[in-house]
Amino acid sequence: MEDIIRFDGRVLFLSDAPAIVRRQLSGESVTRAEAGVLRDNVSTDEITPVTVMLTYDERLGRYPYVGFKAGNEMPVGEHEVRRGGFQVTVAGKRYGKGSSRESSPLAELSAGIRLIVAESFERIYQQNCDNIGVLTTTDFGVLDRILAGEAIPITEFLKGRDALTQQIIRSGGLLAYSKFAQWPAPLAHDDAAKAPAQPPRTLVEKIMARRLHPATPGAEHGDGVFVRVDWRFSHDYFTGMCAHLMHRAFGEPAALHDPARIIAFQDHLVLAAQSVPHVSQGLLPGVANLTSGHREFVARYPVLAHGQLADDGERGADGICHALMAERYALPGQIVIGTDSHTPHAGALGCLAFGAGATDIANSWVTGYVRCKVPQTLRIEIDGDLAPGVTAKDIVLHLLRLDAIRSGGAIGLVFEYAGSAVQAMSVDERATLTNMVAELGGFTGIVAPDEKTVAFLKERRGIDFTLEPWMTSDVGAHYRDVIRIDAATLTPMLARPGDPGNGVALAELDAPVVIDIAYGGSCTAGKRDDFDAYHDVLAWGVAHGLRVAQGRSLFLQFGTMDVRAYCEAQGYLKTFEDAGVTLIMPGCGACANCGPGQSTSSDQVTISAINRNFPGRSGPGSVWLASPYTVAASALAGRIVSFDELKATALQ
Repeated sequence: MEDIIRFDGRVLFLSDAPAIVRRQLSGESVTRAEAGVLRDNVSTDEITPVTVMLTYDERLGRYPYVGFKAGNEMPVGEHEVRRGGFQVTVAGKRYGKGSSRESSPLAELSAGIRLIVAESFERIYQQNCDNIGVLTTTDFGVLDRILAGEAIPITEFLKGRDALTQQIIRSGGLLAYSKFAQWPAPLAHDDAAKAPAQPPRTLVEKIMARRLHPATPGAEHGDGVFVRVDWRFSHDYFTGMCAHLMHRAFGEPAALHDPARIIAFQDHLVLAAQSVPHVSQGLLPGVANLTSGHREFVARYPVLAHGQLADDGERGADGICHALMAERYALPGQIVIGTDSHTPHAGALGCLAFGAGATDIANSWVTGYVRCKVPQTLRIEIDGDLAPGVTAKDIVLHLLRLDAIRSGGAIGLVFEYAGSAVQAMSVDERATLTNMVAELGGFTGIVAPDEKTVAFLKERRGIDFTLEPWMTSDVGAHYRDVIRIDAATLTPMLARPGDPGNGVALAELDAPVVIDIAYGGSCTAGKRDDFDAYHDVLAWGVAHGLRVAQGRSLFLQFGTMDVRAYCEAQGYLKTFEDAGVTLIMPGCGACANCGPGQSTSSDQVTISAINRNFPGRSGPGSVWLASPYTVAASALAGRIVSFDELKATALQ
C-alpha cells in the first residue's frame, strides 16, 4: 500500500437522522456538525442483510448499507453508495457488530469505500477490513484532515495496531502478506509440547502458548500472532467465497493443510425455499450460486462435510455448524475457528473457539494457522443458585444491558465463565454463555473443562477423555476485570427490539406486549436442554387445557438431528403436536431470515430465543429476545409472560 494516501471521494456520515443521510445520497455534502448524532451499533446485518449476500465478489458493491436504519427508516438504496462517489464512511461506537460476514467490508470496498472512521470497532469486522485492504481509524482528527483536503500518511492507520497487523495493512491484506510469509509445518495435533515456565496464566493464554507460530514465542497481550488450529470450518454462505479467495492467492488446486480437519457445513441456506423474502424476491438463484460454490469445494477436496437431509420430504440439515462442532468434534484444549461469529459455542467444552472472516479461513486452509491477538480476559463469576425458570440466556441478557458491555468495554476480550452457578450448569447451558459472546463483543467465551465436560463427551460421543492438569486458569492469573453476579438476584430477562443490549427484566415491562410469532431454535436455543425447557412449559400447558394461543404461531427448530432424536426418545414430539407447535428440521432458518418463523410484515411482533435482534434479522417485524421458557410460555399466553406468570394467571 502506498505510503501517502489521498482520499478524493466524498464522506458519508451514517447519521441517526434519515433526512441527513438522504441529503448526502442526493449529492449534498454535510459537515461533521451538520451530521448530528452518528449511529452507534451499526451491525453487519445492516451493512449487508442476508438477503443480499448471494454473491462473493465485487457485485456486492451494489448493496452496502441497504439495511441501515436511521430513525425508523432505511434511507439507503441499491447502488447509491457507489453512485454517490463516497470513499469514507463515518459512524459511532461498536461499528460492525454481529456476524463475522466478510461480505460487509467487501461490499463497502466494492462500492468505493476505502476508509471507515468510527469511535470503536467490533473485533471481527475490523480484522476483516485489515485482511482485504479497507483502512480503519478511531481518530476523528484524521477525518478533519481528510475533509481539509490533506493527504494522509499510511502510518496514521497503523497507530495502536500490533506489529503483525501493521505488516498486513502495509501489504494490502492478509493473503498478499501470506504469500511471502514463512509457514513452518504445524506440529502434530496430539503433541504434548509444553510452553516454557510462565507466570500464572489464564486457560486461553495457556492454549495459545502451546500453539503459537515459532516466530512469536514470547507474545504478550495485544500482540498479533498466528496460532496453529485444530479445526477449521466454513458454512454454505462463505465456503465459495473462501475457496475463491484461496484460489486467487494460491492457485488451483490449492495444497490444503490437513484437509481431514477442515469441515464444510450446509446449514444457513437449507431452508431458503421456505423463506418468504427469498422466494418472493426471486433470490433462490442466488442461493443456488452460493450452494454450488460450497458443493464444488466439497467435491474437489478431501474435507469433511455435513450436508442437507436426504430428499425424503423434509428440508433441513444434519445440524447447525456450531452445535455440531460441540457434539462431534471439538475437545478441551483445542483451537477451533469458523466462518461465523457464534463459533465460541464450542468454548463450553474448554477449547479456544472463535469466528473468523473468509480471508482468514482461506489462509488457514493452506497454512494451518490463523491470525489473532493475544487477548486479555474478563472473568465472569456467577455464584449461588438460579431460580427455577432462569437460564443461561437470562444471564447473557443481563450482561448485555450492563453499561460497561453496551459501551463496547469488552470488545476483543475473552469471557471466562466461572463460579458455582456455572459449575452446576450442563454443557448445553454453558454453550449459551459462550455462544453469545458474539453479542457481548468479546473475542471468545470459555468454561474450564471439568467432570461435567468429561461426562458430556462420554454420553454424546463415546469418548473417554482425561482432563490434563494444565486445563484450567492458574491461581493468580491476570484478569482485565472481574464481574461478579449473584445468581439468586436474576429473574427472567428480555431484550427489546433492535439490539441484544436493550435488556429489561420481564417483570419491569410497563405494558403488555402482544405477540404474533414465538420462535425457539438456532444454535443458541436448539440444544437438548433448550428442548427440555420448551417441553416443560408445553407439557404443563397441555395438562391444563392450553395450546398455542389462537392466531399465534410457535416454531421450534432442532439445532441438530441428534437433538431431534433425543426429543423423539423422550416422548416430546407428541406433546409438541398436542400444543400446536410447528416443528422445523435443523438449519439456521428464521435466525438468519432464511426460513419458517420469520416475520413477513413490519407490524408483526416476535418473541424469540435466538441470539440477536438487529433490524431485519428475522424479517421486517420487531423481535424481542428471551429464554426458551419465556418463549414457550408467551406462545401459550399470546403475550410476553414468564412461565411463573403463565402458571399464576392461567389458573385464576
